Amino acid sequence: MAWWVWMLIAVAAIGVLMLIAPVLVAVALAVLVTGIVALAKGTPTWLRLTTRKAAIGVTAAAAAVLLVAGSVSAATIGNSGTKSSVEAVPFAGSGSSPERMEDPMPTPTPTAVATTRDEVVTEPIPFTESRVDDATIPSGQTQVRTAGQDGEKTLTYRVHLLDGEEVSRELVAETVTREPVTQVIAVGTYVAPPPPPAPAPAAPVGGCDPNYADACVPISSDVDCAGGSGNGPAYFDGIARVVGNDVYDLDRDGDGFACEPY
Repeated sequence: MAWWVWMLIAVAAIGVLMLIAPVLVAVALAVLVTGIVALAKGTPTWLRLTTRKAAIGVTAAAAAVLLVAGSVSAATIGNSGTKSSVEAVPFAGSGSSPERMEDPMPTPTPTAVATTRDEVVTEPIPFTESRVDDATIPSGQTQVRTAGQDGEKTLTYRVHLLDGEEVSRELVAETVTREPVTQVIAVGTYVAPPPPPAPAPAAPVGGCDPNYADACVPISSDVDCAGGSGNGPAYFDGIARVVGNDVYDLDRDGDGFACEPY
């Protein structure tokens, strides 16, 4: 036969051997163990080995078959395992596998941005008040001489910000842009003098009779109570207390008072 025929036969035999290698390994292992037992105990076992020489031959043949079939099986399993492991491990540079072991890129930590700005504000300056005495204004009264007016000052602050949010501020300048006006209040101190006492009634020409007090009963030849029925020539208008003799009979009821009304 041609050489290529033998090559085909060899390839076919190797393929058949690779397919049945696991079975041959199992059978050869069983035969090997049985042959060893037969040699050790000297029994025929299930192989019916009647002589020690036959047991040695069978054991050697089983060992050879086990060696060859085991090598073929190991090569087959090794190739299969290599292929499986290659397929199981994705290419490191491939982005399609969700199980790739690449370390993720670290997220950069944002850096806070510090800035400053100047802020100008105005604030009022309250006016003050002063009081002065004024003798031309009655006591207890007041009068505004000068009306008060608030002033104004301008403040400049330096504001410190972090990412646009204010964290602190400091005063860097302060200027008075309008001075306050002090309010002046006049306080009255004038006290009016008391009115002069009323002048005493003029004494009659003849003087006052000493027999009467608290009022001036004139001295005359005869004195009657004013508004009465007497004919004078002198009249007394009022009430007098009798301290002596009632020479003019002015105390008609005798109670000690002259010309009192009835």
